Amino acid sequence: MKHFKRFGAILGIIVILAVFCIPMVFAFGSGENSQNAFKAALMTAIIFPIILYAFGMAYKIWGKKKLQEEKEIENIVFDVGNVLVKFGWEDYLKSFGFPKEKYEKIADAVFRSQTWNERDRSDFPEKEYVNRMVESAPEYEADICEVMRRSSECIKEMDYAQTWTKYLKEKGYHLYILSNYSTYMLEQTKKNMSFLKNMDGEIFSCDVKVIKPEPEIFQLLIERYQLNPQKTVFLDDRADNCEAAVQAGMKAIIFKDFKQAAAELEKFGVK
Repeated sequence: MKHFKRFGAILGIIVILAVFCIPMVFAFGSGENSQNAFKAALMTAIIFPIILYAFGMAYKIWGKKKLQEEKEIENIVFDVGNVLVKFGWEDYLKSFGFPKEKYEKIADAVFRSQTWNERDRSDFPEKEYVNRMVESAPEYEADICEVMRRSSECIKEMDYAQTWTKYLKEKGYHLYILSNYSTYMLEQTKKNMSFLKNMDGEIFSCDVKVIKPEPEIFQLLIERYQLNPQKTVFLDDRADNCEAAVQAGMKAIIFKDFKQAAAELEKFGVK
């Protein structure tokens, strides 16, 4: 294929040079038809690049559009936590230096609790969720309050997040966010999410009061941005969320790491 393209390019250059050289041949010719031949060759040399330009513009407009229509995937939807940012709550909690038993109890009361998950719905003020966590381990009330106050510290943007999403955007894909995220955490961390500028749309659970894997949040994404589910792929680190995306008609990739996800996307033609 490479040799064929090279041969085609060389042949094209020869043809173009020939078109521009022919008028010079007739210009120095003799005979009764030489002037007419010169004029015809000159007109060809003028018109030829115009025709080439017209064909180039036509391909740029309609050819690119046709290529876009043939793409298996048009839309890529990202979860945020552990996909585009690291949700490193374990290391964050260890940084407090709690003894093991205390660490486990606070972890159960906060990060491993159902209250933490429901907090992403943000039906209530932040204080309400903190109080519910304290109820699980009241002896550590002060520590739980401090852990929650600084909880945004466990969020760090992945080093590949901005460049990866920018690359996909430049390739012509439409990018979206669909993430479970509490109001408090979003207010604290959104300004540090540099990848958001590459997105065509975003849905955070705290803004719509629905959390993954509930089907409603996937339907909301599809309807709000008029997505074709069959041409949409969803990346999330949780299998249940990916299953919900599949139920909504999308393709899904269980995210493990950047290299694995990029390879999985390539199977769908995303390069």
